[in-house]
Amino acid sequence: MSTLAERAEHAEPAQPADPAGPGPVEVADGYRAGRTLPFRVELVRQLKRRRTMVMGGILFALPFVLLIAFQVGGTPGEGGNRVNLMDTATASGANFAAVNLFAAAGFLLVIPVALFCGDTVASEASWSSLRYLLAAPVPRARLLWSKLAVGLSLSLAALVLLPVVALAVGSAAYGWGPLELPTGGEIAPGTAAQALLITVAYIFVSQLVTAALAFWLSTKTDAPLGAVGGAVGLTIVGSVLDEVTALGDWRHFLPTHWQYAWLDVVNPNPDYTDMIQGVSISVTYALVLFALAFRGFARKDVVS
Repeated sequence: MSTLAERAEHAEPAQPADPAGPGPVEVADGYRAGRTLPFRVELVRQLKRRRTMVMGGILFALPFVLLIAFQVGGTPGEGGNRVNLMDTATASGANFAAVNLFAAAGFLLVIPVALFCGDTVASEASWSSLRYLLAAPVPRARLLWSKLAVGLSLSLAALVLLPVVALAVGSAAYGWGPLELPTGGEIAPGTAAQALLITVAYIFVSQLVTAALAFWLSTKTDAPLGAVGGAVGLTIVGSVLDEVTALGDWRHFLPTHWQYAWLDVVNPNPDYTDMIQGVSISVTYALVLFALAFRGFARKDVVS
């Protein structure tokens, strides 16, 4: 009678389940689930897409558009009674970069984040290629991690591109100098550069809610426009609700309530209190939405 060890030695290896269906599949020699759909391959695929190039071109062109507007329209703030960051746009390259972030943070920077994270899975479903990726076989969790990492990386690149180009354009047009504050005083160029770096990092974290919402919707639909538009639309709704003062302290639970908390850093005495609250709110919402995306996609019947 053969022993259990001998039986185990001659037994056929267990076949992993097909990610796109319930039955077992044969696996080729050398197959490693962790090597499927590598980050580099997915990144190259997304970089070659037209929407990536168009969005990069828009963000690259925005500083030039604002520069032309200031050249044609004259000194910012002329004829106005309010003093704000926009009035100091032509003071230095640092001011010009800060103004570009201020002008784009409320809406424009929401679009690339929603686009890169909301289009990624839904587009594969709309092309009817998602089931073939899973039949490769690419594990579902692996596919989502790869696409999420690329989507967030492209989102961060978009957020970095705007201030970098604006700083270069502003420095060439208005010179390299301290960041002048609309309320008086100034911040040294080195400190101003650090403040801009912290600002970009905070905006990225605050946009994680939009990214997570778009990614979750992308796993629920095969219409990329629906995922992207849904995330942008709900973000706009959050901004509108934040303007309803009747909600009182309930507005503090809205991620959009803290979207301009980074202005406290552009100050001789930076205050990080509101930024910490904004980060905690954004990260909490994002983690919940990312978890819903992975949980729902793991149980989804992929037919497209």
